[in-house]
Amino acid sequence: MPASRRSSSAAPPAGIYGYSHLTGGFAGGQAEYARVVFADVNALKIESDLSDEQVLFLSDILPTGYMGADMCDIQDGDVVAVWGAGPVGQFAMDSARVLGAEKVIAIDKETYRLDMAAAQVYTTVDFEDTDVRSALLELTGGLGPDKCIDAVGLEATHGASHVHLYDRAKQAVRSETDRPHALRQAIMSCRSGGVVSVIGVYGGMIDKFPAGAWMNRSLTLRTGQSHVQKYMKPLPGLTEQGKIDPTRVITHRLPLTEAPTGYDLFKNKKDRCEKVVLKP
Repeated sequence: MPASRRSSSAAPPAGIYGYSHLTGGFAGGQAEYARVVFADVNALKIESDLSDEQVLFLSDILPTGYMGADMCDIQDGDVVAVWGAGPVGQFAMDSARVLGAEKVIAIDKETYRLDMAAAQVYTTVDFEDTDVRSALLELTGGLGPDKCIDAVGLEATHGASHVHLYDRAKQAVRSETDRPHALRQAIMSCRSGGVVSVIGVYGGMIDKFPAGAWMNRSLTLRTGQSHVQKYMKPLPGLTEQGKIDPTRVITHRLPLTEAPTGYDLFKNKKDRCEKVVLKP
């Protein structure tokens, strides 16, 4: 299509390695070598004595988790619920605490992920054996969390099989691309006037979006691909001060030659795998 007729909405919002043409079409997100575009902008020189593992996640998941909490405009004493206790969700929890949350609630179904959150003194909810909204109302005196963070995105599962099968069937006939279980729950669970922050990735169309609850209860919905360059410079300071420990999510360290094993462990949630670090 000629540039003059191309819609501005078709332009990539950013350039992200290994993230399809939706965000620039740059290859190499998980490669041994990658073509670094605009290296004078994208490269960050670490001036402190922080270790490689302490700064490794500045390129993606730590800024993403922090942004999820930052978009919540957390006030001292807030209750923050986080859907997803994977690495990004864990960092969102840590960031919420740093920003002043009084109580942080982790929602997931994987025992080892919930154990990791509980080790940081976060309250945990297993969505496979608990009705999430009811549990959150009970934990917040019937109001719901002040701020909710969706750190799951389009591949969410649901504790109720009929709800999950509904979205899977819609996907099968190409009537829906994403499974918005976590997003629906966050909107329905958040207190009136609260904030729902979405850092879980969505790529297409969703069904049964609770627009009535969103609009009538004055919820603020904030989202976006991670603004990595905004956060990557101040975040090392939080690590130096001991407020955030990025290495706590690392459960497996493998040589690059064992990358396929690492992917298998992480994708299939084997051996309590939370985060794999590959070392050349």
